[in-house]
Amino acid sequence: MKNGLLEDGCDPMGQAIRDYYETGRAGRLRVFSPQFDEDEMPVGTLFREEEDMPPLELKALDLCRGRVLDVGAGAGCHSLALQRRGLDVTAVDISPLSVDVMRRRGVRQAWEADVFDEAFAGCYDTVLMLMNGSGIIGRLERMPLFFRRMKQLLAPGGCVLVDSSDLRYIYEDEDGALDIDLNAGYYGELDFRMQYKRVKGAPFPWLYVDFDTLAYYAQENGFRAERLQDGEHYDYLARLSVTLT
Repeated sequence: MKNGLLEDGCDPMGQAIRDYYETGRAGRLRVFSPQFDEDEMPVGTLFREEEDMPPLELKALDLCRGRVLDVGAGAGCHSLALQRRGLDVTAVDISPLSVDVMRRRGVRQAWEADVFDEAFAGCYDTVLMLMNGSGIIGRLERMPLFFRRMKQLLAPGGCVLVDSSDLRYIYEDEDGALDIDLNAGYYGELDFRMQYKRVKGAPFPWLYVDFDTLAYYAQENGFRAERLQDGEHYDYLARLSVTLT
């Protein structure tokens, strides 16, 4: 990985996205985690049209304004929807294969970039992070770094629109009590690895953060968090804005 970017032979999602774009179908994009059983990501959902998006994502698109930065844009479905609405959108992803597909699909400004790399700069009115967008933060200990980068990228009065999920439902018993090992770290900090055909990706951390925890770290780092809408399965959309001092 150079400058936070994935290499072709270590980018299973990018390979799956390219196959789906070029042939209309893809093999199994397998997802492994030591915390859960093997899962699979349906590649076709990365290409969904606006009418197929859930209400939470549509709400986020409705709230985008000005110059928009779409972080972890994947196959570009949100960037394309915003372009059709007439917004100025920049899409970034650490997968060069995905960025190539986005450009071929018509995303006008698609760049290979890690948003945490300070070499990437810009001034945006909206930073959009969807499909459990908080995941790229990785760990709670990286929250100060995340908010510092957002301050660097946001225009005055700008905001971050991010969705996440509260995984506490996995650990709740019938009485609503949580069966969580407090010595094991925050329950929303997971580790994943992906595989597509013979392409195996490196393990990576992913953060699912409950809203109260997100709001706490936002306040600690000069931001205000608003819970805008709840999804259908313990997920939510939040807006993060810099606190005026």
